[in-house]
Amino acid sequence: MNDQSVKYREIDQRETTDRNFGFLLNDTARQLRTNYDRRMRELGLTRSQWWVLTHLYFNEGLSQTKLSDILEIERATLGRLLDRLEAKGWIERRTVEADRRVKLVFLAGAVDPLMQTMRALAANLRTEALASLSNEEQERFISTLIKIKNNLSSMVENGGANSKENQDG
Repeated sequence: MNDQSVKYREIDQRETTDRNFGFLLNDTARQLRTNYDRRMRELGLTRSQWWVLTHLYFNEGLSQTKLSDILEIERATLGRLLDRLEAKGWIERRTVEADRRVKLVFLAGAVDPLMQTMRALAANLRTEALASLSNEEQERFISTLIKIKNNLSSMVENGGANSKENQDG
């Protein structure tokens, strides 16, 4: 057995799904979504609907193509979802003068009360999720997540290679 195999075996013996940050992040995000889904269901919203509305709340005026990329759903699927949201009067699509094929998506005024309720429920959930952390721990946690996200984004931008490989290669 070579040194690398021994190293991986030692790591594997210490690591469990309870201590693996990838599993922990994924499971935490899943539980957060599940809890939020329950709260949104009481408002009559599906996960797809609240996901689109939340993204538009933070990024109004995205093109349908960009929104489908961000949400990681097919453009046709998003189009049908936007049709339903538009029929409820919650969003509006506007064409771009320079290119009539491009549609930008905006929240409509009719959705404002719903968005206020959604944001309040989201804030309550975040408060409950972080309840056992001090303010300092919460700030450190958020800062750490931002650093991890930036590291992973850099890896994607560099073709998936980590920074050590880029330096060595």
